Amino acid sequence: MNVLGIYGSPRENGNTDLMLDSFLEGCASGGAVINRVYVRQLHFSGCLECGGCDATGECIQEDDLVQVYPLLDESSHIVIASPIFFYGVTGQVKLLIDRSQAPYMRRELAKKQGIDPMLESRRRGFLLCAGATRGKKLFDCAVITVKYFFDALSVHYAGEICHRQIEEKGAIRRSPGALEDCFRAGREFVEVE
Repeated sequence: MNVLGIYGSPRENGNTDLMLDSFLEGCASGGAVINRVYVRQLHFSGCLECGGCDATGECIQEDDLVQVYPLLDESSHIVIASPIFFYGVTGQVKLLIDRSQAPYMRRELAKKQGIDPMLESRRRGFLLCAGATRGKKLFDCAVITVKYFFDALSVHYAGEICHRQIEEKGAIRRSPGALEDCFRAGREFVEVE
């Protein structure tokens, strides 16, 4: 079993990085092999809406996502971590999600042949978020965006851990049980079939 951790914060060692580190430690304690992608280190642009992937399910852009697509395709479990920026995931994460048009088109091409990869998939996905405010709907946009991202990848959404009123770097460490909950959720994420 292999788990892909997608670090979506532009801030290195920030709150969602710490959450994802704990989550992945939990996954590793359950026997998973871990791969990490730091979106802040990648150089890529958003979807061009050029239609280049319509016939093949492959993106025509030659950039750092060439290395990421195989990880998205091959990972049995994917977890994405993002702070909340204006009630959504970071811009860097949104660019990555928008570029999932290629795998989405691959799925659509398979469906035209009578195969729905989602119906056959046992792949699972999870979301970790932290936001500065107390807003009642603080995580709603991020959750729905990530659910559709996972759907494009034929990954079943397994849940989320989201923390409010977490802003300054390292604040998640002062939230009672937060990192322990992430570790436990990571362990359960790879144990549940």
